[in-house]
Amino acid sequence: MATTYDLILTGGTVVNHDGEGRRDVGINGGRIAAIGDLGQASAGETVDCRGLHILPGVVDSQVHFREPGLEHKEDLETGSRAAVLGGVTAVFEMPNTNPLTTSEAALADKVQRATGRMHCDFAFWVGGTRENAKDAGDLERLPGAAGIKVFMGSSTGDLLVEDDDGVASILRNTRRRAAFHSEDEFRLRERLGERIESDPSSHPVWRDEIAALRCTERLVRIARQVRARIHVLHVSTAEEIAFLEQHKDVATCEATPHHLTLSADDYARLGTLIQMNPPVRAVRHRDGIWHGIAQGIVDVLGSDHAPHTLAEKAKPYPASPSGMTGVQTLVPIMLDHVNAGRLTLQRFVDLSSHGPQRIFGMARKGRIAAGYDADFTIVDLKRRETITNAQAGSKAGWTPYDGRKVTGWPVGTVVRGRRVMWEGEIVTPGQGRAVEFSEALPV
Repeated sequence: MATTYDLILTGGTVVNHDGEGRRDVGINGGRIAAIGDLGQASAGETVDCRGLHILPGVVDSQVHFREPGLEHKEDLETGSRAAVLGGVTAVFEMPNTNPLTTSEAALADKVQRATGRMHCDFAFWVGGTRENAKDAGDLERLPGAAGIKVFMGSSTGDLLVEDDDGVASILRNTRRRAAFHSEDEFRLRERLGERIESDPSSHPVWRDEIAALRCTERLVRIARQVRARIHVLHVSTAEEIAFLEQHKDVATCEATPHHLTLSADDYARLGTLIQMNPPVRAVRHRDGIWHGIAQGIVDVLGSDHAPHTLAEKAKPYPASPSGMTGVQTLVPIMLDHVNAGRLTLQRFVDLSSHGPQRIFGMARKGRIAAGYDADFTIVDLKRRETITNAQAGSKAGWTPYDGRKVTGWPVGTVVRGRRVMWEGEIVTPGQGRAVEFSEALPV
């Protein structure tokens, strides 16, 4: 008797723990039920994936979707629309909203806003502060919490814990891996005079590599003292990569597509559109981060999707805000790097799916394996496309990669067995749910 599934993906090249191979995938109840030759099986829906690669659902563990408080830039619906249009099946959203996500009530409000409305699945980072440090261990285990996020250098919003004692007070109470924006606030304040009016290329001169390395060195020292696990977000310097190589027992780290793709040479063309914290830097730093990719030092990719309106970005530097869109372009930009030979498809999957599952402990996500959520990023590795502003699902409506030609493109986004995006169209309404984590599962 033939087995019946809700959905079968047929004839695609599956990339998972077995390597790469032509396999069918059968899905029941939103979870993967079988992998192999399912030619004799029947299904409520069959999707022909011949010529396509079926990847584990891509997870973007650093996005800013601006809700509540800054919805003129982005909201949870539009940000998640951009995510699934780009092949991303789950996101971890940041706490620098208004109000800040620093309490159980604020987190619950975000989860309620997102549930059944976001197009992808989600978790929310809780901002670590001096005031809530004693509660960090409880906050990080709440439903929908990705963990605790701390800003050691000032960026968009009002979350800042710049001193060692403040950071230590938070890390003493965490048990999960805490994430950090690592720039030394004291050095940033000293160097404010390095900013040149109307010259965004002075941004990496002000927020220099010493500010990044000094803070990361401090952070690792504190983590060792209090025996905590840490995650360094958006590493931007070659020196940090070399340092973190020696401290992989306590520290994981993230690279962003913009730090792997752009350089300080691009300020002349793109100006404030590529103004980010930490900054896009000289080519040698980009090369250093690629070294971290090649050597396995970098654990995950995150887009740091941080939208602002074009009117806001048009303000003369330094009045212009830092941040760019990125969640929709993460997959095509990185697939283009795969096709250029800078990393393998397996390494991309490790950075975008297996890595987040491994270091954050996502339950039933990040792998194509029986019993896991049926989350897939389906891509055409050979498709040539041009990234344009007109494609943007983000409310901001622009990308620094406008006009960039790439090889490799997301064709479909499947979340828990539902086709959410296919061929650039949203095909089912938002039914996003909170990601669950092994260290915070309900008793």
